[in-house]
Amino acid sequence: MRLARARAILDDVVENATGPVSVFVADVHGELVAAATMDGAAPDTRLNAQRKAYTAARSDARSTRELAEKVRDDPVERASFDPFFTFFLGGVAVFEGDRRVGAGGVSGLPGEEDERLALAAIERSADR
Repeated sequence: MRLARARAILDDVVENATGPVSVFVADVHGELVAAATMDGAAPDTRLNAQRKAYTAARSDARSTRELAEKVRDDPVERASFDPFFTFFLGGVAVFEGDRRVGAGGVSGLPGEEDERLALAAIERSADR
């Protein structure tokens, strides 16, 4: 994940959020590239955004939603995952072509909105 793209994702989320959120952009290993917490965002949104990005970066799914749907009916498989993984909506993998380069995680609004913000920011950052 290039820093310019990570910052573009972060800035896009912050500019378009309808309320205070935290955003975490990770490399392909789930490690920090860029992060921000908006004024007024609850402290726990930082860790939640980090976990969402980490999960989307390191799993074989394209998003935390996809991973949650994949294991929804199998509690044994869910329990076998990396303990830092999360199944809350808002974590989305970032690709360049077919290659996964990282992920973004957003937390602070309802899951559907967190996911929408992440998806839109990633899509708009594709040329950076």
